[in-house]
Amino acid sequence: MLNIVGIDIGGTFTDFVLYFHESGKTEFWKEPTTPDDPIEAVIAGLKRVRDLSLAGKIRLGTTIATNALLTRRGAKVGYITTQGFRDIPFIQRGDRRSHYDISWIKAKPFVERRYCYEIRERLSAKGELIVPLDEAEVRALARRIKGESIEAVAICFLFSYINPQHELRTREIIAEEIPGIPISISYEVLAKWKEYERASTTIADAFLRPVITHHFKRVQERFSAAGIGDRIGIIRSNGGEATLASAAATPVQLTLSGPTGAVVATRALARLTGMTHFVTFDMGGTSTDCSTVVDGREHVTTAFEIEWGIPIQIPMIDIHTIGAGGGSIAWIDKGGMLRVGPHSAGAEPGPACYGRGGREPTVTDANVALGRINPKYFLGGRMQLDKDAAFTAIARVAKTLNMSVDETALAVVQIANNNMLGALRAVLLQRGFDPRDFTLVAAGGAGPVHTCDLMRLASIPCSLVPTSPAQFSAFGFIMTDARVDKHRTVPQTSKLFNGERASQAMTGLVDSAISELKAQGYTENIEVYRSLEARYLGQNHELELSFPANDFNHDTVRNLWHRFHEEHTNRFGFCIPGET
Repeated sequence: MLNIVGIDIGGTFTDFVLYFHESGKTEFWKEPTTPDDPIEAVIAGLKRVRDLSLAGKIRLGTTIATNALLTRRGAKVGYITTQGFRDIPFIQRGDRRSHYDISWIKAKPFVERRYCYEIRERLSAKGELIVPLDEAEVRALARRIKGESIEAVAICFLFSYINPQHELRTREIIAEEIPGIPISISYEVLAKWKEYERASTTIADAFLRPVITHHFKRVQERFSAAGIGDRIGIIRSNGGEATLASAAATPVQLTLSGPTGAVVATRALARLTGMTHFVTFDMGGTSTDCSTVVDGREHVTTAFEIEWGIPIQIPMIDIHTIGAGGGSIAWIDKGGMLRVGPHSAGAEPGPACYGRGGREPTVTDANVALGRINPKYFLGGRMQLDKDAAFTAIARVAKTLNMSVDETALAVVQIANNNMLGALRAVLLQRGFDPRDFTLVAAGGAGPVHTCDLMRLASIPCSLVPTSPAQFSAFGFIMTDARVDKHRTVPQTSKLFNGERASQAMTGLVDSAISELKAQGYTENIEVYRSLEARYLGQNHELELSFPANDFNHDTVRNLWHRFHEEHTNRFGFCIPGET
């Protein structure tokens, strides 16, 4: 076993944990995040390691993919689909964020409509050939794409999740015509039903490819210069580790890389304490992340939208994130009401009390003004806060509200608490959990400061504060394992269930996942977790059921349907036992 460094790049600070395998000891430290180039903070932090040769493995959580999607700073994507279906990314779904707002505008996909192309080909819903792929048309389109300076290509054909032959051949032709261009195909990104979700996820993957490739190249160069270029592992959204090459192959799986560490660490706490129900409350400088660990397992979901109506359906730990953190700015809206967040002071200039030129009042300033944070012992004594600057920033808002500084500071904290209460309720009450059954894990640099308030507001009876809460997510990175998720839609009904077909599909997924792990160098102690997704006929969303063995006999299948009815009742309050 090797010594491991876990690194969590946050919006305000970058956290480090060094774990010594032989002694079991750990070292913790932080560096201010460098927003223009996050790797600068990482390199600066690693310089504090006395001997980098001690770091046998470095695991890095990254927000590069998240930021690229949120700021829409990615590749110029060309989208290729079946003739007649180029508008799927723009039609989207029929739901609306605001049902009665006639001025509401749908979020745009990560591709422009003029760069959406159609190809003559068609498969049936069973994957059978209806219209052969027009290869000459594909070659002509490839030359057109080259002329339009497209930077990445996304391919998503109808029913290709059952039969990928047309997608694979189209990729071959485009690679021949435009050597080196990044290409994402839906069969490899998301081999599941639901055409829009599959298209949206594949487009997002192509959008990220050049960004992630360039970033990983710089990471490799900088780490190699420090003599540690061959020891880097990247944390995926599912909480597992991957090599740089594997992570770059499907960059969309890095969408929520950063926040997963705290959940992985909480899972370890569940094993150590024997307690079964945890809710993580990870409050950093920019955002707050909440999630649950029940019976020693985190909840992995594919129901994620980077913006309203823009789904990214990759396996990721189910985390609810809001723009409320220590750096969240207090401001007054047009109606004269005090608001907090979601915009943040970030790392530069940071809260007013940091003394770096920030003037806007933040949650951290309010806590300093109220005496809830010791200004002389911030960052373990490495940084002192300017209490007078915090008072001055809060006073400007207090004057407008005709309130005292203490009253205003308390109001800022209370509003932030209520914002974060909404996140806790989203992962507890809205999912059928009773908060009184849970223990709150106070993580993040600001988490313990607000823990008691949140326990009272959410009716959570118990809290657990880690030894070094600010580095809790980075600590989770050193405790994680390599992980590969594979999925495929195999449409069947309970009344006409074909166990042999299901078993063959499951075997193929398991073999593919194990091969990918072995290609990354993980050859021993591989554990397999199987699951299937089920729904009532006519529903559009599924529930996931764990499935320990690849044995679809009559009794096993009957037990699965029984468990599905139970899970549906637990989640939604009812079941329909007689339905398929």
